Amino acid sequence: MLSKALYYQLHNGKLQCSLCPHNCLIDEDKFGICAVRKHVNRELMTINYAEVTAMASDPIEKKPLYHFKPGSSILSVGSYGCNLSCRYCQNFRIARGQPSSKRISPVQLVQLSRSVENNIGLAFTYNEPIIWYEYVRDTARYLKEQYPDQSIVLVTNGFIQATPWRQLLPYVDALNIDLKAFNTSFYQKICGGRLEPVLTAIELASQFCHLEVTTLLVNGLNDSESEIARLAAFLAEIDADIPLHLSRYFPAYQLKKPATKLAKMYQAREIASEYLNYVYLGNVANVDNSTYCRQCDNLLVSRVNYRVESNLTVPVCDQCGCRINLVL
Repeated sequence: MLSKALYYQLHNGKLQCSLCPHNCLIDEDKFGICAVRKHVNRELMTINYAEVTAMASDPIEKKPLYHFKPGSSILSVGSYGCNLSCRYCQNFRIARGQPSSKRISPVQLVQLSRSVENNIGLAFTYNEPIIWYEYVRDTARYLKEQYPDQSIVLVTNGFIQATPWRQLLPYVDALNIDLKAFNTSFYQKICGGRLEPVLTAIELASQFCHLEVTTLLVNGLNDSESEIARLAAFLAEIDADIPLHLSRYFPAYQLKKPATKLAKMYQAREIASEYLNYVYLGNVANVDNSTYCRQCDNLLVSRVNYRVESNLTVPVCDQCGCRINLVL
């Protein structure tokens, strides 16, 4: 449905959107890069407000979030559109298209989430929640006003301007930010974006809520030893306890390079672990992704796929007393 957007200015007869770093200049009756924000009679409108294309109750570990309420389930929803154009996109049908959708108001969505048994809240995922900004903000604000014990989670590319980001983050409990690479060429040529705004978004997010980061390692493009080291060092400067998920690339959408080698994945984890206390591997079978104490290696949270076991009641190692970056 058409709904008035936030963050734009009139500029020489065009509208300049200031939600994300593209700063699109949009002519009358045209869309920005995200394909959901439209210039209509000198107002910027969104066409996907309250339009839901996907919904499922997921394990929180599937986001992936390993250090936020492990073993819980969360109602996950998405719309359509994206402000990046990743050539390996696994959700391109909703990111680059306009599939059928169901209109669900913020109040209706919150009530739906409350009706799901053992549900901890809402996760905005599948497509890019940033370009669903107004709906995400309205829903998150309503949920927090009515049910403050419930959680809001975003799975996002982090390609957003600082001002709208700061205004959204107070309503968010946990984030997984997809840091596509640690080189500007990859962002420009493979994703149609820029690196620096995402780094800023990560730094800001770390000040507001629980944060985890995912990087998909693409064979020969962003998986060099030096790049992994730089990426991990950047996160460690913010907080060495930020969990990093290194995920294995497989051919998808427009990118047909061979899958990233398993040896490269294990090597990347070793390199990143020199800087960070918690590094996990995604899209790799039979890998140990349990959480251990960073000080004494005591097993804290056991994970086998999405089966999770933990006896922790406080985020402290029961053997050595080390405090763990873990929201229970």
